[in-house]
Amino acid sequence: MNSIELKITRIGNSHGIRIPAETLKRYQIGSAVIMEQRSDGIFLRPTGPAVEKLSWVETAKEMEAASEDWSDWASVDSDGLSELPWEPVRVRRVAEKKPSYSTARNKKRS
Repeated sequence: MNSIELKITRIGNSHGIRIPAETLKRYQIGSAVIMEQRSDGIFLRPTGPAVEKLSWVETAKEMEAASEDWSDWASVDSDGLSELPWEPVRVRRVAEKKPSYSTARNKKRS
């Protein structure tokens, strides 16, 4: 994806940007856009309903309907990893040096 710096221009009491004609044509944007304010910035999209993401079930149904060939992925099952017992990884702290000063607790142990 290319980044293009657009200049903000004053339009009456508001401000605006000019979007290149090629971009408008590519995304089929007519006389209006929908602006969504997101945590990472502003998102502009054509008017009309937003494209909803499919759930996992819907995705599987779409893949089945499209008769996609996933035979290359069948070899993943033969790696034997599914037969290995799974144990959660314990988070270990990095070894820390003992303090150079002595504490009351350390003195009792000596």
